[in-house]
Amino acid sequence: MGENTKSICPFCGVGCGVLRGDSGKGHGWKASVNRRGELCPKGVAAYDVLNHADRLTEPQIRIGGDLVPVSWDEAFLRIEQEFGRIVDEHGSDALGFFASSGCTNEENYVFQKLARMLGTNNVDNCARLCHSSTVAAMQSRFGAGAMTNTLDDLGDADCFLVWGANPAEQHPIIFSSYLAPAVNDGTTLIHIDPRENRTTEIADFHLPVKPGYDIPLLNGMCAVIFEEGLEDDEFLRERVSNVSAFRKFISGVDVDECAETAGIAPDDLREVARIYANATRAAAFTGMGMSQHRYGTANVHTLLNIALVTGNVGRCGTGVNPLRGKNNVQGASDVGALPDVLPGYRPVTDSDARKAIADVWGVEPPAIPGLTEVEMTHEFGDGIRGAFVFGENIGATEPNVNRTVRELDSLDCLVVQEIFPTETTAHADVILPASSWAEKAGTVTNTDRQVQQMRPSSDPPGNARTDLEILCEIGRRLLDIDSDVRLSDTSFEYDGPEAVFSELTQVTPQYSGMSYSGIGDGSQRWPLPKGETEGVGVLHRNRFSNGERRAPLVSVEHIDPTAEHSNNDSDSLVLTTGRVIEHFNSGVVTRRSDVLTHLRSTDALQIHPDDATERGVEDGDKVVVTSNNGRIEAKSAVTPSIRPGVVFLTFHFAERLVNRLTGDELDPTSKIPTYKHVRVRVENTE
Repeated sequence: MGENTKSICPFCGVGCGVLRGDSGKGHGWKASVNRRGELCPKGVAAYDVLNHADRLTEPQIRIGGDLVPVSWDEAFLRIEQEFGRIVDEHGSDALGFFASSGCTNEENYVFQKLARMLGTNNVDNCARLCHSSTVAAMQSRFGAGAMTNTLDDLGDADCFLVWGANPAEQHPIIFSSYLAPAVNDGTTLIHIDPRENRTTEIADFHLPVKPGYDIPLLNGMCAVIFEEGLEDDEFLRERVSNVSAFRKFISGVDVDECAETAGIAPDDLREVARIYANATRAAAFTGMGMSQHRYGTANVHTLLNIALVTGNVGRCGTGVNPLRGKNNVQGASDVGALPDVLPGYRPVTDSDARKAIADVWGVEPPAIPGLTEVEMTHEFGDGIRGAFVFGENIGATEPNVNRTVRELDSLDCLVVQEIFPTETTAHADVILPASSWAEKAGTVTNTDRQVQQMRPSSDPPGNARTDLEILCEIGRRLLDIDSDVRLSDTSFEYDGPEAVFSELTQVTPQYSGMSYSGIGDGSQRWPLPKGETEGVGVLHRNRFSNGERRAPLVSVEHIDPTAEHSNNDSDSLVLTTGRVIEHFNSGVVTRRSDVLTHLRSTDALQIHPDDATERGVEDGDKVVVTSNNGRIEAKSAVTPSIRPGVVFLTFHFAERLVNRLTGDELDPTSKIPTYKHVRVRVENTE
């Protein structure tokens, strides 16, 4: 353990190798993804805040309204008493567990195991807030909700279709080391996004789609493909079902009308459709700009349609490739931190899957799907009486956060395991000081399904403990709070994370052939069946992951997103949100780095010059942004890079928390919130 200890960057889903150099800054090492040792600014600053003065170093419990430092035994006793009382009085489903996609596979596996052994499937992670709609669509049709291809083979593509994603800022090493070199070598990049950003700078085509109007744009592209005979007939015949019905549906699509509805010139729509369809290999990338909508699952279904129609699935340089947000959002979901599936995405309703789990755990998990993350917050103080929030800041990241904050205070007991004070710990009844990424060992799974090892370079400060140690201790102490379950006293006895990983490979089929020794300083990619030496790179080559030879085409009708908003007056604008390269998610860590904070001098509301003029707003003015749910203040950045009628804000900054504006509308299939289409008013205060 020391300066030259190799680990994996804790931020985005790229999975870059990082170690602490002599200067204290992060240095890249030649790992599985950043093979030249490249790092983005966040990776360089990753070690800056480990010894920050704000670190939580002592357990705390709330006494008489105040948080008071206590011993670990006192903190654990409070959890035992409160969770035990809640289960006795209200049943196990009165508990809610919020897992962490920023923590390791081993920790998330133990966390979801704890919830299920206590008798509830109320466990979820922040994948619900970013790509659950992508997973829902891809899982239902392909049998796997992950990147269909690898970063390596995507260099074979003739065309990149980047939809609702900004990899230049959100996945910078993927962009600079994989996408940009391919574009420089001749790959055509089509960028679909309401605003110009760093990704757009190298794009051959940019279509500034109106937020919430992806479906007509994609349906229009499919119509062009069929009208001009650009579909892949052989692939449709051999690998696709429901073709006749889909052809009939698309034949009724008016291309010009679709373009007008989406805010795109018809000629531009037709041109990009031809380029994508005529490419020998075309790879689609999708991000939260497509998924975080009231009908995000439907959006992704339309993207899958265009890939299937053109035969761009199951080959190198093709596919549909969601770019995952946090460093382990893929792995947290893989190992079962979801309310409706067990480790390996086997439904909780599947009796054979539950029996397979019981053979390892000694206890069969519950058969009724639990509540999703957002549904749990809506039940705080009513159906959910106690919550355990592990390494997430739901007081800032949930939609309509004003409501969430009120509901946090309605819980009988809120336990938060964290490394810094946050908008969530402010409401906690018990705070457990945990370990940062650089103070623990374990594995994480990146966006193209590579499992890599993290290793500690230092110890947790003060009286803080490692996350795995804390979770296992809570598991041991809570063994008997449910009188209907008699658990083995060894259920949470592990000799370190490698022992946990060994167990999770027994119940996670995609990981069954993996081991720490096999991963080593490199990686292993799922699916890796037991007995095999190498994981599968390109999915769905001959059969889809669900075992089917064919995947269906799905006819998707557009639903106007403005129809569900009550403040659609002529003066309102559409707010969309996103990240910048210098900061990450709610900014709990990156806002504490002086280097990262000073890289960007301002963080402002981007607004088009026409919209600014109508409102008497000039560049740099202070403005008030209001929605039906809340109000914030921000500085304006008047720029033609955002399309008229749309404004943009990041969600990194607590002082003007953007999720005060976002609402409670959920996708009916994936239950993802609507972050990317919020009706707001903008007024100048100067």
